[in-house]
Amino acid sequence: MYCNLSNTVTCHIIIILFLFTVNAFTIKMAQESPSLTLYEELLRKIYFIENPKRGLQNMIELNNALGKPLDDPRISIIHVAGTNGKGSVCLKIARSLQLAGHKVGLLISPHISCYRERMSINGELISEKEVEEYLPQILDICDNRGILATFFEITTGLAFLYFADCGADVVVLETGLGGLLDATNVVSTPVLSVITSIGLEHTAILGDTVELIGEHKAGIIKRNCPVLVGPNVPHETIRRCATEREAEGYYTCEDVLDSSVLGDEKGDKSVSCQSGIEYVDYDVQNSNIAKAALTLLRQKKKSDNFPSANLTDEVITKGISQRPSCRFEEIEKEGTIAILDIAHNPPAMRTLVAKLEATYPNKTKRFVVGFSADKDITEIGNLLLSVVPHPNHIHLVEAVNLRAAKVETIINVVPRLADSYSTIHKDRSITGQVQIAMKLAAEKGEILVVCGSVFLMSEARYALGIEEERDSENITAVAGKGLMSCKEKLQKKP
Repeated sequence: MYCNLSNTVTCHIIIILFLFTVNAFTIKMAQESPSLTLYEELLRKIYFIENPKRGLQNMIELNNALGKPLDDPRISIIHVAGTNGKGSVCLKIARSLQLAGHKVGLLISPHISCYRERMSINGELISEKEVEEYLPQILDICDNRGILATFFEITTGLAFLYFADCGADVVVLETGLGGLLDATNVVSTPVLSVITSIGLEHTAILGDTVELIGEHKAGIIKRNCPVLVGPNVPHETIRRCATEREAEGYYTCEDVLDSSVLGDEKGDKSVSCQSGIEYVDYDVQNSNIAKAALTLLRQKKKSDNFPSANLTDEVITKGISQRPSCRFEEIEKEGTIAILDIAHNPPAMRTLVAKLEATYPNKTKRFVVGFSADKDITEIGNLLLSVVPHPNHIHLVEAVNLRAAKVETIINVVPRLADSYSTIHKDRSITGQVQIAMKLAAEKGEILVVCGSVFLMSEARYALGIEEERDSENITAVAGKGLMSCKEKLQKKP
């Protein structure tokens, strides 16, 4: 309504007060919200995305809009899936081909400390400036074409565009989840598909048997493309999928490598024995898979240029010696040994526990550990309890991720962990518990082990003084928010 003449002064005063209040609020918000770099703004934007996954449809549309950048016949693609080991195998293959003279793009997930770890060329991470250049192109395409892409699909599209634009002649792709419907599975002509292992994980999505999960992972197999499998897979299932998909051939490491590498009938060389304790050394197993993959590439010889003649046995040996961060990574700080390992499911945790006992048989272990809520917390918790003298040698933390299991949830599932150190000390932060655990380990001559969810590793590494590329708190504070919000909405649907 309009003000009458007698109320004009009052109306003006109200308007001035209102504008002053709005302006003061705006100034206050600007002061409280730190200024963001373009890189931070872009990362925060994609972390807040709540779009649900639609099979492969989003990624097909995005890949088409980008012009199918990795379908260039000059680019050789190695596609790797698996429950455990796929990240290590990807790195070993990529480093070997790099040493042979190729320009190698590598896509991995998830990252540990920095989003840019997900995509690199010849070991060099994509720069913040390059993210600022390429990511807006992906987002604009999605907005203009109505493509409701997820965080992982956008990241995959970014990597595809970056690798092609920078002239990579080889690309090694690690699947994110499963294989059949994974965003990376829009590539049409890989030179080799690799399935490292099959275990029970993400059963709500992939199925509750290794055979069902195997079918999902086998979805990366393509017509006229050979497939290599590791030792721990349901061979009958994967072989059937390979036949149905008209793969060029189905190969095991035994088919490709000499028995002197793998061991003969008297002994598997991936089985190590230290201090009288036998355990499967997954790094040896992953190295064998990577070596078999590279050997198979040499045998198949896609072209005169791939793989390079420089991919010699010596180069392969050097390349497969690489190991990613947080895979039984040993560091020493002021005389105390700390081991970081992203063992986050029962098979990986069993291997970690066995290797710890074999490597440090006379040392007491102290654990800082956190899990995602969808893991088998009961079995993992009991495994850890079996190698400590008392539950107070276990420090429970909540990973910096919205999927993380709460400390109280872990205790409810494994009641003996009610006596863990986390219930003694008020500071339950990752930094706080790592620092306390490190102090106690140093005082008592113990080995500190930080393990479990990959999402606790960045803060743990920072607390241990490891210097590396690391995203700012402006980014880490919102990581996964969109995914979690999307899941909550889907769960609320009738």
